Amino acid sequence: MDDYLALDVENLPTDLQALMADIEAVAMARKGDEIALLELLRTLELLHQRIREDLFRDALPTNRQRLYHLLRDIEVSGGWPYIQRMRLRSLLANLEEMMVPEEQPESTPPADPA
Repeated sequence: MDDYLALDVENLPTDLQALMADIEAVAMARKGDEIALLELLRTLELLHQRIREDLFRDALPTNRQRLYHLLRDIEVSGGWPYIQRMRLRSLLANLEEMMVPEEQPESTPPADPA
């Protein structure tokens, strides 16, 4: 799995470690089921949006010192939290590659009975 953030999981609070483990277990239970995995991704995206809009926005710094610390943390700890969406074109290209049948070796035509 690609790590987009420099997140030190071992140093997370225990409740966040447990949450990560639970989400990974939910994902593994849906392994191979693209519809169920898409539903999970949509759920995580909705939760991300709610936290950002309802909680994080209200917690933004009100003075320069706190703003500096927030920006410094973003810079040092891997940037802004972002849920990356797969581009539809990329998905379609991957599907096209999967759908193209592998070339079969040409079979020799039957001998002409003359």
